[in-house]
Amino acid sequence: MIEKRAAQRHRVFKGGKITFENSGITCTVRNMSADGAAIDLDALVTLPQSFTLAIARDNFVRKCRPVWRSDRRIGLAFVQ
Repeated sequence: MIEKRAAQRHRVFKGGKITFENSGITCTVRNMSADGAAIDLDALVTLPQSFTLAIARDNFVRKCRPVWRSDRRIGLAFVQ
């Protein structure tokens, strides 16, 4: 497989929350880089074109967009 990421991702296991349109969904952040992340959701959910990912324990908040999806795992790109 050819690696297409610009920045190397690091494996993590952190609780997060994605928010959009006054709603929030908990997620598990599985890996992260400066440019994006991969998250796992507990259920299949339709997501908008952009939303916010927050990791409270790290004071981390980024706007992002989904790039790929495989069942309940979603690859995100952070929006600058």
